Amino acid sequence: MAPDTLYLSDPQAEVRLRVNPRARRITLRVSSVDGAITLTMPPRLPLAEAEAFLARQAEWLRSRLAAAPTIIKPMAEGALPFQGETLPLITHSKARALFAPGALYVPTSNPGPALARLLKARARVALVAASDHYAAALGRSYGKMSLRDPRGRWGSCSARGDLMYAWRLIMAPPNVLNYVAAHEIAHLAEMNHSTAFWDVVARLMPDYEAPRLWLRQQGSALHRYNFS
Repeated sequence: MAPDTLYLSDPQAEVRLRVNPRARRITLRVSSVDGAITLTMPPRLPLAEAEAFLARQAEWLRSRLAAAPTIIKPMAEGALPFQGETLPLITHSKARALFAPGALYVPTSNPGPALARLLKARARVALVAASDHYAAALGRSYGKMSLRDPRGRWGSCSARGDLMYAWRLIMAPPNVLNYVAAHEIAHLAEMNHSTAFWDVVARLMPDYEAPRLWLRQQGSALHRYNFS
């Protein structure tokens, strides 16, 4: 069985190995969101061929990694965006992260995971409130709500009315989080992106265009934060 990860020494990098039954050739991708490297290969291809392919692409990888976004690992005494504001991280003696007006308090040990737990909890409260508000305005009800950390979308609504949101939305300005909630709730009425759908979004949130543009222009920066 092929390993899940390959490691390069020059350039120094970790490469995620993905076997795709539909792949006809080896492909290499560097994410523009977080700089993650993925090598996709056909099944039954010898691992040695994938490793040789990586070696041949070393110069290309160096140039792509040089242009990749910097990954930020939130540490004590740093800073973090929270509801659209950049708040300082201040250490305290407690074992969990806490929010206070103007600051985020974090434990000295493992501040990243503690911050992620706080952000998820805050995101759930904010997204439940926003979803309830827009669902009431639309006169519809939704099913379950879950939080995840996807890279390709900020939310989704299933055919059953179940909602999924990216918890990193709590780092964005509140009107951005509200826009995503309005967008997904609108799918309860229109399960598409037709003109009728956007009319529903506009009824729920008349000024949705500004937060939508913010997500397009700045949303990817929220994925630069690594809380592991």
